Amino acid sequence: MLTVDNLQAGYGTTPVLFDVGFTIAAGEVVTLLGRNGMGKTTTIRALMGLLRPTGGTAVFEGQRLVGLPPYRIAQLGLGLVPEGRQVFPSLTVRENLVATAAARFGERWTLDRVYTFFPRLAERRRHLGSQLSGGEQQMLAIGRALMTNPKLLILDEATEGLAPLIRTEIWACLARLKQEGQAILVVDKHLEAMTRLADRHVVLEKGHVVWTGSSAALAADPTVRQRWLQV
Repeated sequence: MLTVDNLQAGYGTTPVLFDVGFTIAAGEVVTLLGRNGMGKTTTIRALMGLLRPTGGTAVFEGQRLVGLPPYRIAQLGLGLVPEGRQVFPSLTVRENLVATAAARFGERWTLDRVYTFFPRLAERRRHLGSQLSGGEQQMLAIGRALMTNPKLLILDEATEGLAPLIRTEIWACLARLKQEGQAILVVDKHLEAMTRLADRHVVLEKGHVVWTGSSAALAADPTVRQRWLQV
């Protein structure tokens, strides 16, 4: 589904990504792991066209992503849940959801289905985005991305700043999506939860991929955590 090879990017004259490569198959859940500042968000921004890569390639279902504007990348089937959630604060929950609705690949996700998936959003459908808690905003951000009916769902810092119970709820939602065959690329700092959820992991260190492997391989190799993931 997605093939990234030798991706390079940066900000101004400061390079951040030097050699990032990985693949995601249909229905697969893959994580981007690494300490803060290692290039995870930059990788996602480069994939979504929010940052123009300086080298390398990214191909989604045969279509080159590098050089395309963000709206075209979204139209190809990539749905983003951005870091910080970025819900529209002056729109209601319902308005946030319908603002991004699209049925490009069949309408698997409708307003009613998002409400069923996230009952709390149904309860607060008339509330403004600014009136929601952090966990509710994250549910709304996920629901908004699902309303684009994406082939690949991308979550940057999926549970950052959320209470433990809400984190567990978000992870359970992602597990349900995986069971339905949704391909997911996720950034999250909680290794135990990601090991249970994901099929494969990609570890970044200073803009390079330094390790890739399955959840079983990650759990069996404590040196990966000690060398590249512990603060």
